[in-house]
Amino acid sequence: MFTGIALGLGQITSRKRQGSEFLLTVESHFDWDSPLVVGESIAVSGVCLTVTQTKGPRAFQAFASKETLSLTTLASQDLVNLERALRLTDRLGGHLVTGHVDALATLFLKASDGHSLKYVFSIPSELSPLVVTKGSVALDGISLTVNLVTENSVTVNLIPHTLKLTTLASKHPGQTFNLEVDILGRYVKRLLEGSALMAPSAPSPTSQPDSKPTSGLTIEDLMARGF
Repeated sequence: MFTGIALGLGQITSRKRQGSEFLLTVESHFDWDSPLVVGESIAVSGVCLTVTQTKGPRAFQAFASKETLSLTTLASQDLVNLERALRLTDRLGGHLVTGHVDALATLFLKASDGHSLKYVFSIPSELSPLVVTKGSVALDGISLTVNLVTENSVTVNLIPHTLKLTTLASKHPGQTFNLEVDILGRYVKRLLEGSALMAPSAPSPTSQPDSKPTSGLTIEDLMARGF
């Protein structure tokens, strides 16, 4: 689990194809706060990868599976954002990020907005219901607040500090980003789907009343609980 607050930049220095997978070598542009450990998780531009070998004080190797390569930019992106896994005692400066990318988002508008930059991304329409205004999304592993969401787009503002520490400032319209929606949205959607499956059907005139109590989670129930 991650927070979407990148520690800094890194570089994918090599990609060795192994069947349908890649063995990646990633090197940070900064010193880690403690030595990397084989088996730990690192978010590489929002993609959770497992360290399989350390390569000196700053670099590590990790496998990217066929599934990961099909859903992310790791096959082509060299400059990356890096974050170590969240400790339970850490401050949660962003939001809960799993590192499991949902889809690619495409930047189609980049404009100045005071000292910040406004980015507008196109996203798959099926993910739009899982994104809410003033909620959070992770783009290339960076936790960002949603300013506006439509049926197929998300608008965010990037402050100078974020632009300085991440790859986002160098991006241009037409480029793709790794998108992960808020995990809470995924679970709410799944709960609602389960509720629809469990909802009782209308009894036939000849059927006997079911003695078992039935209940289903509704959108009204969620709203009453603050969702």
